[in-house]
Amino acid sequence: MTKAARLRQILFSPQTEFILEAHNGISARIVEEAGFAGIWGSGLAMSAQFAVRDNNELSWTQVVDMLEFMSDATSIPILLDGDTGYGDFNNMRRLVRKLEQRDVAGVCIEDKLFPKTNSFIQGERQPLADIEEFCGKIKSGKDHQLDDNFSIVARVEALIAGWGLEEALKRAEAYRLAGADAILMHSKKSRPDEILAFAKEWDNRAPLVIVPTKYYSTPTDVFREAGISLVIWANHMMRANITAMQSVSAEIFSSQSLINSEGRIASVSEIFRLQGADELLEAEKLYSRSSRAAGSALILAASRGDNLDELTTDRPKAMIPVAGKPVLRRLVEKFKRQGINDISVVAGYAHEAIDKGGLELILNPDWETSGELSSMLQAKEKITDDWILVYGDLLFRSYILHNLLDWDSSDLIIVVDSSEIEQPGISQKDLVWCSSPDNRAMYQQQVALEHISTGAESGWKERKADGRWIGMLRSHGEGTKKISTALETLSNTANFTQLGLPDLLNFLIGQGERVQVMYINGHWLDLNNLADLERANDFAQGYQT
Repeated sequence: MTKAARLRQILFSPQTEFILEAHNGISARIVEEAGFAGIWGSGLAMSAQFAVRDNNELSWTQVVDMLEFMSDATSIPILLDGDTGYGDFNNMRRLVRKLEQRDVAGVCIEDKLFPKTNSFIQGERQPLADIEEFCGKIKSGKDHQLDDNFSIVARVEALIAGWGLEEALKRAEAYRLAGADAILMHSKKSRPDEILAFAKEWDNRAPLVIVPTKYYSTPTDVFREAGISLVIWANHMMRANITAMQSVSAEIFSSQSLINSEGRIASVSEIFRLQGADELLEAEKLYSRSSRAAGSALILAASRGDNLDELTTDRPKAMIPVAGKPVLRRLVEKFKRQGINDISVVAGYAHEAIDKGGLELILNPDWETSGELSSMLQAKEKITDDWILVYGDLLFRSYILHNLLDWDSSDLIIVVDSSEIEQPGISQKDLVWCSSPDNRAMYQQQVALEHISTGAESGWKERKADGRWIGMLRSHGEGTKKISTALETLSNTANFTQLGLPDLLNFLIGQGERVQVMYINGHWLDLNNLADLERANDFAQGYQT
């Protein structure tokens, strides 16, 4: 079925149909992905994206050029907001020919004078086109279309221009007899009363189209009961775009940083996807985060979380919802956004409650009496050449994982928060001492881990710790071989079941191995108690965490 035939099917559908505005190729593709059956090529929105007024300041050839990109990007029909037809009958028939060449399914023209003025700007009793002259435009377009299914919708401005219901009915009937496939009746009232009055008198002589921009609060069932054929959501993609850009630009200007914005906006890889960028694979290897992705990820989530009271009665703490989504699901989605799809989780307590979507579940049957290294040993086959390990109760901003994947100069790296040493009452577990403190003016500092506390020590050195390990590491190449060898060696020790990851890292340091530190400054937390959970909900609001 051609796009023109599909638009005609929408117009003559026995039920009320809906289409949404788009103004360029990428917004058109998003409209289609959202599930809409058609696209409204809004003149207002296309003018706005070029920052020109909706007064035919954007030429019709520029409009047609943009429609070509929109049509190429989608498989659903486009109904163009064709203003007044961009001139007389001759301009109209040429417009129809050019639209058909670009597989645009139809055009809506309005009975205003050229150049047009946006209907919502001027006051009452605006001048309208001569009825016979406008009918001539419709006939010219119908006579010169090549596809019988190409649709011409006549937009009647009588109500919005203050001419009243009788004039609206007279014009609509004249346009129908001239060959218009449907009638669009417009109103700028905040209630749909005059539209409903017209619909009642019109009595479905031809499909009736409406644009409820002003009377947006009207329940859609009202339109269905009135026999409306098509409802156009006419400018909302552009308006949403403006709001988002204003918010993000203000945030970036204010903070002089991208940290608070990155989690709220589309990734570069999402742009590539919407562009249909299979042919840009080589460019994606250079610019997309997914090209730097590790081969796999391992999540340790065997513990219950005893300090979370009844919240973990029938589920592990990794499945506790934070801002409506379990921590484990947030981790899985975060890895997948970075192109890491081989994801495993070592579970123990209440493992049957774990959402296994998108990951492999590995069971540690001795979770009650064993530690983190025992869980790692259960998943030793998942310690691949390039992998990431995280604790299952970890929340963090996306840039932390991004930066970790961006680090190519070291084969074994852990993430350390230097701000944690400044907080009172901090746990003595996972404190770290490094070869040098965090120089926050530098990126990818060459700093080696010297020791991680296991909680049993009162302090490793007289000097203050340099930060706290957040429970995230990455290894590849020789680093992975070192971890595997150390794990195998430690598994033969008498106290192996009580050992955690800090013991493994301290063992590697004792063997003379270098563990690189990636410093961060906040923007993460873990769930150990109810106070943590309260902070986590605030932390996750508005961010892809």
